[in-house]
Amino acid sequence: MTSLNLIFAGTPEFAVPALEALLAAGHRIAAVYTQPDRPAGRGQQVTMSAVKECALRHGLTVKQPLTLRDAEAQADLAALNADAMIVVAYGLILPKAVLQAPRLGCINIHGSLLPRWRGAAPIQRAIMAGDPETGVCIMCMDEGLDTGPVLSSVSTSIGANENAASLHDRLAILGAQALVETLPKFADGVLQPRAQRNDGATYATKLRKDEAVIDWKRSAVEIDALIRAFNPWPVAETRLNGQQLRVWEALPLAEKNAAAPGTVLRADATGIVVATGNGALGLRRVQLAGRKAMAANDFVNAHRIAGAVLGALT
Repeated sequence: MTSLNLIFAGTPEFAVPALEALLAAGHRIAAVYTQPDRPAGRGQQVTMSAVKECALRHGLTVKQPLTLRDAEAQADLAALNADAMIVVAYGLILPKAVLQAPRLGCINIHGSLLPRWRGAAPIQRAIMAGDPETGVCIMCMDEGLDTGPVLSSVSTSIGANENAASLHDRLAILGAQALVETLPKFADGVLQPRAQRNDGATYATKLRKDEAVIDWKRSAVEIDALIRAFNPWPVAETRLNGQQLRVWEALPLAEKNAAAPGTVLRADATGIVVATGNGALGLRRVQLAGRKAMAANDFVNAHRIAGAVLGALT
């Protein structure tokens, strides 16, 4: 198999399986580019990225420029004489000089079936939209937003109860496998990139915290999709007696009711059932502000909420 001299650029946990897979396949990693260490968590301690931790475990050279737009950073990267630069959720815009520096260009793992869900949050947007399937694409990067030609793709079904965390982990593994299978074929000229269609393109805009507020007038199916898409971040939320109530897990129920959306229909040992604009939603795991997340039936033991209206300000 062709062994390549590569640059790897990535930051979050999603990128780690790809880096591990490239190393296991015998490719040489000339340098790993990742975002600078930044404060994170409640204590705001300066933390290195998941990719940096992985790179250091393997004794790889790590580079953390604030930008790749200045001439010095671009010259440093070009001097690595890489066959290709593998980019997986890196987080910096790559200027034309960087895109053209490696012999084979820059190759990206994208977590959707392009041209559907170009952009920052393809995993979450696919779940929110109720897509029955998604996947990963190995693509050649250009100056557009995920518009480059595709080398290969792998599809997978989205489970009825699947959340963004579980789908993220599955796609990270699928992407790593697809990358190591695709890369040597592309390097040897066996595989040619195919241009994306622009018709049918959709855009996965970055998640906003205000999107996480549950609108109980929507259907149970739609609210469930929102809850799953926003787990583990930013987590869907509503209000209970003026307090924030996060909803981590739920289940749409095919039962009709005439109650106002947001009304707690039942709160017992089976959990919490809430009226929606269409159907009812069974809450399975919830969390009050400042408290730990807990099963809904345990929450019911500590709080009398039957008849309450979620989302109300009082």
